[in-house]
Amino acid sequence: MADVVMPQMGESIFEGTITKWLKKPGDKVQRDEPLFEISTDKVDAEIPAPSSGVLQEIKVPEGTTVEVNTVVASISADGGAAAPAPVKPTQQEVPVAAPATPASAPAGPKTAPMVATAPPRTVAQPKEVIEFPQAEEDHVRSSPLVRRIARENNVDLSAVQGTGLGGRITKQDILAYLEKEPGQPASIAGSTAPAASAPAPRVAVPAAPAAVPGEVVAMSQMRKIIAQRMIESRRTSAHVHNLFEVDMTRIVNLRNKLKGSFEQRYGAKLTFMPFFVRAAIIGLQQFPIINASVENDSIHYHQHVNVGIAVALDWGLIVPVLKNAEEKNFLGLQRGITDLGERARGKKLVPDEVQGSTFTVTNPGTFGAVFGLPIINQPNVAILGVGGIAKAPVVITDKDGTDSIAIRSLVHLTLGYDHRVIDGAVADQFMALVKRTLENWSEEIG
Repeated sequence: MADVVMPQMGESIFEGTITKWLKKPGDKVQRDEPLFEISTDKVDAEIPAPSSGVLQEIKVPEGTTVEVNTVVASISADGGAAAPAPVKPTQQEVPVAAPATPASAPAGPKTAPMVATAPPRTVAQPKEVIEFPQAEEDHVRSSPLVRRIARENNVDLSAVQGTGLGGRITKQDILAYLEKEPGQPASIAGSTAPAASAPAPRVAVPAAPAAVPGEVVAMSQMRKIIAQRMIESRRTSAHVHNLFEVDMTRIVNLRNKLKGSFEQRYGAKLTFMPFFVRAAIIGLQQFPIINASVENDSIHYHQHVNVGIAVALDWGLIVPVLKNAEEKNFLGLQRGITDLGERARGKKLVPDEVQGSTFTVTNPGTFGAVFGLPIINQPNVAILGVGGIAKAPVVITDKDGTDSIAIRSLVHLTLGYDHRVIDGAVADQFMALVKRTLENWSEEIG
């Protein structure tokens, strides 16, 4: 018999709420198959089964909040299905009241992790516990979906080059590998791979419930934390914003020219986000104060650029983190951004991917905003807001000093920064470098 425990979803997360069981007692489960859904201050996620067997007992019912490492279910490893045990309350299942100051927040362009005010309470460990399998613990860094595709196609993952976070092998990486290898089923190689590359059947992620005029509903846990973090970030940082207009015509033309061949060659759509992220990385390396954080009376200059990419969800906001982004080429950035966004919407992120950001990029322009004034994602000291790209008449001056009017593709970028440590002159110099990088783009994109 193996115990299933509430996973530690981040260093500052002490508890989680089970929102849905995807299996019932007596059901057979496979290792890495989604077993239950949880909600924490930082992320909503599907938790995979730590081993194969039969779900013997559910110890914690839906809607219950428990501390990390609490045993929530048991799996019969030998596959013998005893009579399903009823869900019964235990001392560990008593809902834990939310602390007055929650330990962390759902990451997002307007969220900020907090410092815990009290250490987690000690929970007795069972004799046999199979911990939540972290991707980082595997010999080859990959997701459960990637490992499933590899098993079904007899692929040695050590032979696949990963372009994801820290060398993680993404779905796009293994599909690209299968496409190049002779003798592989055509259905697997395609970017819309069906049954063989699909994860195990799972419950669809529900959309946010439709608002009913006149109705009063309670805030979700994520919404409560977002609300609190907005106020805390405003109180913590001395927010200042600048606004720069950037001519994106060169990049727009380049993307329009190459997006078809890019997707065909790499199996990934070519978006504008990696251009902005790459330009920001160049600026952060030139102005490291913007890639820093405040720790008491000290400034921590971070060694790596860990870019938080804000993702809008039907039920809130989240900021998965692209670790060591300065080490990635353009293709690695595009694949990493796409991978994080897809798994954020599908509740597939692992704990390490929603913490540790040193700088954040948010894109309100996706929804048509000309620009935004985003709130800093603590403990970052700056956040870049990307507006919508639109055509407009612009006065162009040639090398002879002659003016003319031309139609150009423009975007408005805003930098929200903490004036406690970043002076206006430095913030403007950083944005001027980002602007020059984008307007004079010369880097290869594939």
